[in-house]
Amino acid sequence: MSSSTNVTAHPFKDCVEVSDACPVSATTLGYYPNVGINVFFAAGFGIAVVALLVPLFFGLFQRRTWAYSSFIAAGAALELAGYAARVPLHSNPWDSQAFETQICAIILAPTLICIGIYLTLQHVCLALCPTLSRVRPTLYPRLFVPGDVSCLLVQAAGGALAAGAGYANTALLNAGNRLIIAGIVLQVIVLALFGVAALDYYVRVRRWIGARDKNGRQPTAAALALWNDRHFRTFGIAVAVAYICILIRCIYRVAEMAGGWGNKIMQDQPSFIVLEGIMILAAVGLLAGFQPGYLFPQMANGRKQRLAIEAEAAATAANGSNSDNAEMAENAAVEDKVVR
Repeated sequence: MSSSTNVTAHPFKDCVEVSDACPVSATTLGYYPNVGINVFFAAGFGIAVVALLVPLFFGLFQRRTWAYSSFIAAGAALELAGYAARVPLHSNPWDSQAFETQICAIILAPTLICIGIYLTLQHVCLALCPTLSRVRPTLYPRLFVPGDVSCLLVQAAGGALAAGAGYANTALLNAGNRLIIAGIVLQVIVLALFGVAALDYYVRVRRWIGARDKNGRQPTAAALALWNDRHFRTFGIAVAVAYICILIRCIYRVAEMAGGWGNKIMQDQPSFIVLEGIMILAAVGLLAGFQPGYLFPQMANGRKQRLAIEAEAAATAANGSNSDNAEMAENAAVEDKVVR
């Protein structure tokens, strides 16, 4: 295919298998996908799905995190389907059905995995100190999840257009390509904003825990216990590393898709294996291996519990502020009497 973003008429549109007239170099991937590595990835994601769903349905952990586990398991299942579809491409890189399945599944899957990660921030804020967050903790999912779903819809629309266009309708194929790129760029932006919000909260909590809060707020015993809990810190590190892996993958995908179908980056199998397959498998492996149901059970709190915690923290903060104002006024009155 053309290496530019705009696709021109494809001279191999009637190819259905590799031959002298239809070489593998003319396919979109430009290579025979390695069977072993794709079977490995498919098996890895399959194990992750089982690891996420079995504790969920059989209650193996202290608490069940339905939303978190379900979204990540759905993303892992899509990855499984995508890499399974790459296996027959080794025998026939011109297999259009297998190609369309793998490209759609592998592109869309990380969006579902990201939703699971986005859910963690509100629970961490509520468990430590809700008032330190610049945004009401319960609003985080309402901000980031719709943004992530928008990425999913844009990429899905682009994939559907590209798949429906085939090699005949180049205008539609170009439109699909542009939509996929727009969806991935939007995903990078949403991921980056989430990272900024999470980092900002982490810095504020560190100051609070170290009694260096600018407003003089002191950490509670419960917050200190959670902050120093080895299970909670392990969960936090796992989510942070998974986030970085997905961000690297999304940046790679922008570069890969920006050159158009069949460009040099898309036809480089090693970079795909490392920056797509390994990054997402590492992220899913961490999220499935270090689950909040065991390491951070507070994440299983329901909506009513979350709202109650947030309201109580806001009321406590307001009462503390009023008490501080009253104390300051009383001290000022005493100082005034002494001066007189």
